[in-house]
Amino acid sequence: MKLSQFKFNLPDELIASHPTPERDECRLMVVDRKTGAISHHIFKDLLEFFDDGDLLVFNDTQVFPALLYGNKEKTGARIEVFLLRELNADNKLWDVLVEPARKIRIGNKLYFGEDESMVAEVIDNTTSRGRTLRFLYDGSHEQFKQDLFALGMTPLPPYITREPEERDATDYQCIFAEKEGAVVAPAAGLHFSRTLLTRLEIKGVKKAFITVHNGLGAFREIDVEDLTKHRMDSEQMIASPELVDTVNATRDADHHVCAVGTSVLRAMATAESMGGHMKTYDGWTNKFIFPPYDFTVATDLITNFHMPYSTMLMMVAAFGGYDVVMNAYNEAVKEGYRFGCYGDAMLIQG
Repeated sequence: MKLSQFKFNLPDELIASHPTPERDECRLMVVDRKTGAISHHIFKDLLEFFDDGDLLVFNDTQVFPALLYGNKEKTGARIEVFLLRELNADNKLWDVLVEPARKIRIGNKLYFGEDESMVAEVIDNTTSRGRTLRFLYDGSHEQFKQDLFALGMTPLPPYITREPEERDATDYQCIFAEKEGAVVAPAAGLHFSRTLLTRLEIKGVKKAFITVHNGLGAFREIDVEDLTKHRMDSEQMIASPELVDTVNATRDADHHVCAVGTSVLRAMATAESMGGHMKTYDGWTNKFIFPPYDFTVATDLITNFHMPYSTMLMMVAAFGGYDVVMNAYNEAVKEGYRFGCYGDAMLIQG
């Protein structure tokens, strides 16, 4: 497959900048990957498509407030700092992106907060935009994280051009999120309300959790036409023994195993074993999935509508079939579905 095969016309007005007022009331397109048949629903209608014994697998990562603004020493220049991940808790070292990068050199100090009480020193260059910061803080690690995150804002995807709002702190977080480490929300999980989860549980639909700390790699522009030459950024993931046992038992009973989101689909593919089973996994994955690809664990996929040329679209096309998925995307545009993390959803079955 070539990069150019994942181009489609997406009007700007179809990119959602805010979610629906209720999590489970966005639109839901249901696609049969065997026939290509499409039907239109509301997300809470998901209940109709799963039965007793089926399994939904969610990503329980938690997005942290990774976007900060600081001032450079002496000049006072405003610098955007995007926290990527903590490198060393004892020394308070963080891997970050800075903008404008040309103004930040090793040895510079940055001051954060209205009183500029949070101070960091640049100690290393990692990429053209990347830096390693050492925060100069005397308190406990727990208090440091609390104070640091109090200064941060929700890191919305780049296709949402507005500034983060206070409500994004809850809107851009799954209700079951509990393991801190992501800077990108697992968007398919955002649609699940407590009411919907309860109704699924009453029906006998099981749930399980895998952890994938989503990074910015999904938004990195692909600059090669030949997809075999693209390299994904690595993301940390954990497939626990409890998750693996639940998935394998569900597969053995010939019930549906639904990946809720492309991050879950990718992680399950990373940890796949023989005979449609999974194995435990605690590490990193840079697996890049595009058509054709044979998924052996997940039987269904819930996902949002993704941007043209994106790795998430490629993965969805690999799961649902290129022609089926691209036809569904054309239908989505025609029918005014909303795209992006705050947009509508698609369920692929069959």
